[in-house]
Amino acid sequence: MPNIIAPPSWRIPERFVTPEAVFRDRRRFLQEMGFLGSGLLAAPLIGQAKDSEPAPAKSASPAAAATTKAGKYPAARNPKFDGKGLQLTAADVPGKYNNFYEFTTSKERVHRMVDKFTIDPWAIQIGGLCEKPMTLQMGDLLSEFALEERVYRFRCVEAWSMVVPWTGFPLARLLAKVQPKAEAKFVKFVTAMRPDQMPGIERLHGYPWPYTEGLRIDEAMDDLVLLATGIYGQPLPKQNGAPVRLVVPWKYGYKSIKSIARIELVATQPATLWETLSAEEYPFESNVDPKVPHPRWSQATERLVDTGDRVPTLPYNGYGDQVAKYYRKG
Repeated sequence: MPNIIAPPSWRIPERFVTPEAVFRDRRRFLQEMGFLGSGLLAAPLIGQAKDSEPAPAKSASPAAAATTKAGKYPAARNPKFDGKGLQLTAADVPGKYNNFYEFTTSKERVHRMVDKFTIDPWAIQIGGLCEKPMTLQMGDLLSEFALEERVYRFRCVEAWSMVVPWTGFPLARLLAKVQPKAEAKFVKFVTAMRPDQMPGIERLHGYPWPYTEGLRIDEAMDDLVLLATGIYGQPLPKQNGAPVRLVVPWKYGYKSIKSIARIELVATQPATLWETLSAEEYPFESNVDPKVPHPRWSQATERLVDTGDRVPTLPYNGYGDQVAKYYRKG
């Protein structure tokens, strides 16, 4: 009897992979993102605002360049998360197609709106219900925690997706350092609040700024949850959440909060921005589930951003083997 090999749940059919020539055009990507030379939702989900004409942006800071020279990037890829069977999204796509409403509601224009956003210096406050609250500068964060690269699937609630190599370290390591108290049941994350540097804040008056997200503490302690400081072997560009963001690969993308300024351990479920705006459309849990449609569209399939192909969406975005245990009843 011939052997039957069952492919892993996250595998993408060969016909949907990004052409190798596109992926390997790395130097052009770095130039466009501002790391070489002089430069680094489909429609708004809720509300809409007109942006003024943006000026060209430089996405990488001197601090980011210095970090690269110090040997932090590229980091070694963790073999446990090597993305075997997945094809990376073309490297020039994530920096030019992403949501960051603090700047603009247009995914294609975010990278042009970040010029005034200052990410050096940067500090993260970690406090709340923990034994050792602290404030860490980015340099301290990068020195304290060893970086690694992981390839993750990324699924937006708008039914588009990417496959991205992130650089960072597990959030659990940072939480262990501050020692959560027994009464801490949730982790709250808050983005920087700078209306003078983030023009979208002033235009979207009805939004409950600053951007806030949260996880149950058991979810936050899962090894999959990454504090990311880089992408494609380089420091994060501003439009992708520099200098540090969250990556929670089994949840819709808006849970992966960008440009984190504060982390708090709390006893009760925090009010998050999108859930506050529309709990029916953007609930707190927000696990990727093809069987549960968004009120305005199906979640059964997703569009690969760089190729335009549509593929089936996987439960928990393909990470069910690791995380389904958190949601079993009884």
